[in-house]
Amino acid sequence: MASFSVHAQPWSSSCQPAAAASSQRQCSTTPPWRRPWRQPRTRSPGTLRCRQAQQQLLLSTGVIQQDAVDDRLNKNPCNFHPSIWGDFFLYHSSTTAASYQQQEWIVQLERLKEEVGNMITSSVTSSLLERLHLIDALERLCVNHLFEEEINILLMQISSSNNVNDCDDVHTVAMWFYLLRKHGYKVSQDVFVKFKDEEGNFIAKNPMDLLALYNAAHYRVHGEKILDDAILFTKRCLHSMLPSLEGSLAREVKCALEIPLPRRVGIYEANYYISTYEKEGKVHDMIVQLAKLNFNLMQLQYQEELDIITRWWKDLQIQSKLPFARDRIVECYLWMLGVYYEPNCSRGRIILTKVISIATIFDDTFDSYGTIEECELFTKCLESWELVADELPDCMKHVLEKVFQSYQIIEQELSEDEKYRMPYLRSFTEDLVRNYNREVKMREESYVPKSVEEHLQISSRTGACHLLACASLVGMDVTATKESFDWVSTMPKMVLALCTILRLVDDLKTYEREQLTPHVASSIDSYMKQHDVSIEMARFMIEELKEEQWKDFNDEWLDPDSAQPRKLLVAIFNLTRTMEFIYNQADNFTYCHNLKDTISSLLVEAFPVN
Repeated sequence: MASFSVHAQPWSSSCQPAAAASSQRQCSTTPPWRRPWRQPRTRSPGTLRCRQAQQQLLLSTGVIQQDAVDDRLNKNPCNFHPSIWGDFFLYHSSTTAASYQQQEWIVQLERLKEEVGNMITSSVTSSLLERLHLIDALERLCVNHLFEEEINILLMQISSSNNVNDCDDVHTVAMWFYLLRKHGYKVSQDVFVKFKDEEGNFIAKNPMDLLALYNAAHYRVHGEKILDDAILFTKRCLHSMLPSLEGSLAREVKCALEIPLPRRVGIYEANYYISTYEKEGKVHDMIVQLAKLNFNLMQLQYQEELDIITRWWKDLQIQSKLPFARDRIVECYLWMLGVYYEPNCSRGRIILTKVISIATIFDDTFDSYGTIEECELFTKCLESWELVADELPDCMKHVLEKVFQSYQIIEQELSEDEKYRMPYLRSFTEDLVRNYNREVKMREESYVPKSVEEHLQISSRTGACHLLACASLVGMDVTATKESFDWVSTMPKMVLALCTILRLVDDLKTYEREQLTPHVASSIDSYMKQHDVSIEMARFMIEELKEEQWKDFNDEWLDPDSAQPRKLLVAIFNLTRTMEFIYNQADNFTYCHNLKDTISSLLVEAFPVN
């Protein structure tokens, strides 16, 4: 069977902002894009390139007829669904959001937080499995951010393999392995050797044991054959058992077979686990009540952030000015909420949501509207960060104008000693648009890259994940440093794996839809061309490549010598997890009705609290 691998391509020097090599003092000087771009006093080299491209557009196409532009604006070639939510979050106000009720919840939460904290501390006398289930429950309920210190102490206490060397319960060992690798401990796969029989099967027969082993094994890295075998064995067994399972266990197995637990986004499922744990009595009622209060208070904050985001989005005038673009601001917010859900990450969520929304507009403009000449001119103007292209269609000029304004707003959100971050963000944005432009040329020439490796040199960047990885740091606190931005600019292995995973899951779920309109070739097309195989085989091998990329990602996650702060790596890990969710079973971002229930349960429906 044909196989292939993807190696990191050297990051283009053009993605490394000039300011990155300068001192902090130099970064604080006024760059060209901070001058009033409506009436620039001087023309940068980028502006000259933009003017040259403008002249070439005039020579090749003549003056663009407004009627032709209007005709294109009236078309929706991809048949995108309108927004489900509209202005809902501008006017949504729950009766429980009254300030006196909020203050009462805060008082109750602080009291319960102290009691649960004491419970965690005193759990040192509990069995290993009880402590593991306690940590797991706190994380599934999304209250773990309230007890970071206590959880870290527990993990250090149980991190030695001596805790499981004499344990003959596969469920306990699998939970221990899963939680420690989840928190960056590179514990050995050898703890599972004793559970394999002479035929290579695992001594795990009931669905709970199989599920725990299946989930744990997905933290595998390259060369861990025991874990590879564990996934094959448990996956086969769970598939055969699923039809006979009922209740929450059936749901757990079904969800794990779709997306293994290590790749799932905690906040998206918090509502479900609160309800399930309360119904089934799986955890102490005090923890459930704390989770309800915490969920409701976070939801109020999310609603306030959505109000801010929706007002910004309305100012972009998507429906009237850019009807060919996807109107998905609430879905964008949900997507980025998965990167960091904690209350103290509000600024980061808002910035990330704006950036992914802008990337979506770029994508739809290049895919559904611009001609090859217009996209070239648009790219040159974006690189110059000055609006000087009079000959662009009004809607494309509108995009540039709003993007420039939005980036100025983002910069205003940063303190003076954080403004060095903006050149990095702009540089990644330029790289994204340049690669969108390259894809337009590939599409117009009907070019199919000769190999998946060649395809990914461009397509791994047009997923915008490298931009989002950078943007996730822009709104972060002091955890993100200049060294962090330098690191992400080198396209490290973790970021490359993130970009590749998104590209592959995207191609797997959008291939049929994209065949309905002229579209750039998929990585599936390139694999079929490279190996002369059927579409079914190409799909299978692209799925296998995605699994190899997850091994690369896990390898970086478990690297004990990583110089990057854990909080930063967690954000990138969560960003990667969101890709699996958004493209689970379908392109849920484009077909937004698939996300309606998740949005409603997380952002609209509060829990009743006694």
